[in-house]
Amino acid sequence: MELAGKHALVTGGGTGIGLAIAKALAAQGVQVTITGRRQEVLDEVAGDGLFGLAMDVRDEADVDAKIAAAVDARGPVQICIANAGVAEGRAFHKMSLEFWRNMMATNLDGAFLTIRACLPGMREAGWGRVITISSVAGIKGLKGAACYTASKHGLIGLTRALSEDYLGTDMTFNAICPGYVATPIVDRNVTSISERAGVSADEALKIMVEANRHKRLIDADEIAAAAMWLTGPGSQSVNGQVIEIAGGQM
Repeated sequence: MELAGKHALVTGGGTGIGLAIAKALAAQGVQVTITGRRQEVLDEVAGDGLFGLAMDVRDEADVDAKIAAAVDARGPVQICIANAGVAEGRAFHKMSLEFWRNMMATNLDGAFLTIRACLPGMREAGWGRVITISSVAGIKGLKGAACYTASKHGLIGLTRALSEDYLGTDMTFNAICPGYVATPIVDRNVTSISERAGVSADEALKIMVEANRHKRLIDADEIAAAAMWLTGPGSQSVNGQVIEIAGGQM
């Protein structure tokens, strides 16, 4: 269970939840490959155990090639954090197929491709930890966000199925379901909600804050702490679980 020296890969690792988890892993001596679409964003936070690698999780060839390059540089990936995702609401009757497919390609296909590319190293080593970052929208329907809700439900289904596939091994698969977290995604959603609902930015933010049961935004480090528990000692029997971090029961 010693984490130091292991290789982790965190998609969407340049900002927000992904960056918080990457930094927490690096602080334990893990070599962390962080991915995202823009190399310049990754370069701004790289260093101190973080290695930036531009990768589009929607592109099968790119995912396979970039993860292979990361493995060549830092060894097999034994900790996989499938975090990359987009969060955007849209009325169902106004939703285009292009909008639907892009969100599914990012939130669900991207996790599938990333985990699949990381699994060989875990299977060979006989040890691995996979954490998918879902959402409270993965456990309940989110009004005005049918596509996002469906993608996050699918991510939980994928996680649970993989936990059954590798039951009895030293590989675990768990999902974390945050409520609204203080990240750039919330900042973008303030603008989106404000425009769609015709409310002020303060009112749009209040909608998200009120959706968390304890009536405050969650800090990204709270999500990172849960991820560290799931990768660290004493968590080896936690498998196929969905962990809600939303200030209370959803």
